Amino acid sequence: MKKVLIIDDSPFIAREIADVIEPKGYEVAGHAKNGEDGIRMAEELKPDVITLDIIMPGIDGIETATELLKKNPETKIVMLSSLCDHDTMAEVQSLGLKHLVAKPIEADKLLAALDEVSSD
Repeated sequence: MKKVLIIDDSPFIAREIADVIEPKGYEVAGHAKNGEDGIRMAEELKPDVITLDIIMPGIDGIETATELLKKNPETKIVMLSSLCDHDTMAEVQSLGLKHLVAKPIEADKLLAALDEVSSD
């Protein structure tokens, strides 16, 4: 079973993600409500994949992803955002990440992104 760390300031979105992925064989290893906690929890929990919201209080998802990748370039991340415009996608791709899943979350798109990054 693949372990997933959810980094999102919304408990509602975190529950929605868990409800989508747990029946499909993913285990939610933890939920961080901000980037700082997410970085700490990623080091402690060593998840297989991280779902990461872009817009959060404190350090945002882009900064969080940058730090996570600096600490471990092999970190598997699926970015989530309600802002899925060209500039946001370009920012995500500049980090070497392939997936930006739009909110509200479509289950099939989230699962496809998780399946792809976790099989790399």
